[in-house]
This record gives sequence, C-alpha cells and structure tokens, in this order.
Amino acid sequence: MLTLYPAIDIRGGRAVRLLRGDYDHETGYDADPADAARRWVDGGAAIVHVVDLDGARAGKPENLEVVERIAAAVDVPIQVGGGLRDAAGVGAVFAAGAARAVLGTSAQRDPALLGSLADEHGDRIVASVDARGGRVAVEGWEQPTETPVEDAIRDLGGRGVGRFVYTPVEVDGTLEGPGIDGLGPVLDACDETGAELIYSGGVGTLDDLVRLSELAARPLGGVIVGRALYERRFTVAEALEALAGNERND
Repeated sequence: MLTLYPAIDIRGGRAVRLLRGDYDHETGYDADPADAARRWVDGGAAIVHVVDLDGARAGKPENLEVVERIAAAVDVPIQVGGGLRDAAGVGAVFAAGAARAVLGTSAQRDPALLGSLADEHGDRIVASVDARGGRVAVEGWEQPTETPVEDAIRDLGGRGVGRFVYTPVEVDGTLEGPGIDGLGPVLDACDETGAELIYSGGVGTLDDLVRLSELAARPLGGVIVGRALYERRFTVAEALEALAGNERND
C-alpha cells in the first residue's frame, strides 16, 4: 500500500497552495498550519509533508517556528522541505522536530553535499526533483535547468540518496490528474538505484489515487496530496482506502 502524505505548504505563516508552482497564484487555507496537521492526523495520516515556500525563495528556512508548532501538534513524523541549502538548514529543521529533511535546489547545485548528508543522516535525507517539461526546476520551482529528472535521480542515488520526491510542476495544484505519462522513466531511474519515489502533483479524485496505487509494484512508495484534501474532494480516510486499491463509490 502506498503511503499518503497530506501536504502543508507554508507562506507567510499560513497554509496555502500554489497553482503550478506560481507564487502569484496562491490560495489560502488554514491561518494556523498546525490546525491542518491535526486534521490530517485525526483522519488517519501516518506522516505529514511540509514545505516552507518562503524558505524555498529565500534559500534558508523562514518558518521554523511554524514547523516546530506542527511537530508539537501531532504524534506522527513530519518531513520538511523548502530553503534547505546547507547542513545548518537541515540541522535547524531537525531541531524544530522534523523526522526528514527534503532538499531540492541544493540537490542539483551541490550533489556532493547531498551525498555527505545522506552518509550522516541516512534515510532522513530526501531529495526533491521538481520538474518542468521533464527537466529539473530549482529555486522554488522558478528556475529551469537542462538536467533530465531521471539523470538527477541516477546521480543522487549513486551518492547514497535513497528517497526522492518528484513533482511535475505543470500539474501541481490543478486537481486535473497526476502526470502518470511521464512517470515511467523516473521510476526506471529509481529502479536502477534502489531508491523509493514519492509522487506529488495534480491529484484531484479518488480515481487518481487508485491509478497511482496500481504502480505500487514499482519503486513508488507514497503520494503527496494537498489541495484536494483542503477542498474536501475526499477525506484522508477515503484517500487511504483508495491507495490500498479500494476506491469508495458511496
């Protein structure tokens, strides 16, 4: 069964969602992101995914107090990304209560750093490979690179990174369905390195989750869901059933 990762994206201290990674297209939800975390965990979530959007732009964590509040509010692990560009940033989110640290821009700009952090912290280090047009995007999804996602995974997997978050930014926040067509090469690269993939982006219905659950025999280990939960397209409990291959029809 795939793991559900309810998402909490933080900007200005609030829980928000962006459309296709565009900071000019933001929808606000919970004034206190800890309220969202409690809601997801009360519904059955076993882990929560947190992104510091301000940090992603600034290049350093900007919402550590909110991360600390979320970690204190729930009794499940949280994984945190956004602005983690060095060992100090990683240490700061761990000190705030994060179980895992997700690094994106630094994973591409300084892969040796990721390798050393993976050596030190093991599977607490996760690499994020956000993509536009199949190429890695960095700096809060705003700067494209020429690196194919699968090449980035092979490189970082060879350096000891064992878990990746993959987001095709074109579908992120749209509720129009996941980018399954582009998943094949990404999963192949994870196969080659023995890494696990966590998919994020575009999930809008329980059927989307069922489709992703059918890939569970591959290295796909989890799915991040944000806007669909906030807008009550389905509940956490229903999502967990769908990821187990049992779509609700009532």
